[in-house]
Amino acid sequence: MRTLTPAERRAFRAKAHHLHPFVSIGQHGLTPAVLHEIEIALAAHELIKIRVFNDERGGREALLARICDALDAAPVQHLGKILTVWRPAPEPAAS
Repeated sequence: MRTLTPAERRAFRAKAHHLHPFVSIGQHGLTPAVLHEIEIALAAHELIKIRVFNDERGGREALLARICDALDAAPVQHLGKILTVWRPAPEPAAS
């Protein structure tokens, strides 16, 4: 899992303010298909929001940690049922 400085986290929160969630995690939880969709969204956009339909705060915190560990991303913010995650875009392949 990546870490961010407080200044970086503040800047990413400001950039993410206007974003809408790219991916939703429903009743079946974090399935491999959902994790793959998050991977695709991170590769395309670097900074994404994820909506979680889970009423337990602890469950949402655990999902955020699992996502960041599995995809080498950094947690930016957990606000209500919205998780914000950042990962730098992969380097373009040299041609």
